[in-house]
Amino acid sequence: MSQSPLSGKNAIITGSTSGIGLGIARQLAKAGANIVLNSFTDSADDHALADQLIKDFGVKALYISADMSNPVACAALVEKATEQLGPISILVNNAGIQFVAPVDEFPTEKWDAIMAINLSSVFHTTKAAIPGMKKFGWGRIVNISSAHGLTASPFKSAYVAAKHGVIGFTKAVALELAEQNITSNAVCPAYVLTPLVEAQIPEQMKVHNMDRETVIREVMLSRQPTKEFSTVEQIGDIVVFLCSDAAAQITGTPISVDGGWTAL
Repeated sequence: MSQSPLSGKNAIITGSTSGIGLGIARQLAKAGANIVLNSFTDSADDHALADQLIKDFGVKALYISADMSNPVACAALVEKATEQLGPISILVNNAGIQFVAPVDEFPTEKWDAIMAINLSSVFHTTKAAIPGMKKFGWGRIVNISSAHGLTASPFKSAYVAAKHGVIGFTKAVALELAEQNITSNAVCPAYVLTPLVEAQIPEQMKVHNMDRETVIREVMLSRQPTKEFSTVEQIGDIVVFLCSDAAAQITGTPISVDGGWTAL
């Protein structure tokens, strides 16, 4: 029986109790990686998600609560995960929040929160994880940016700025670690069909007086040429690929998963 490609690797995925983060965690576990799930809550349901990964894929899995807006908590997440599983060789920075408003009306506290969680946490967790990756002799850092890390939309100034920053940081880290057998890449999705997005569809249908298919094509995916959502499994499989031997020479690269959005 062949060994799973990521067997023996330990992975942290921030913001991973639902949506894209959980999808990534499941695909990494399917590939054999041990998993640390994370969010800012600490409920029985959170820990049950880790138990489900153990049951479904036969890997080690645990949940660690950490507030990604807090630099100390970001570092503590890596430290606790290392204590419980061993060296962390895969870090997926996925945690993120969004707020929409014109720049001149954008609340300062919302700007600060988006920068803290979407951008600064990527620095803090990466800084904490790199020494262990160097000691392990292998590492994969995958930052979940966005199509908005490559292009812009109105009223999303903080999100666009943070996601552009994530790509710049990804490139800088890649150059610093280029001879350390550690890669650093970014995945840039457009619309992904998560439970949160799915829940928005009925409301959009009411607002625009359209059926489901039309509101998806003409409103939600108006800028996405394929007119199809990406799935969390697709995003997860791209992360698995970036962690594979086949991707050893891919580093400092933003990978667009946007149905052609940024090709326009």
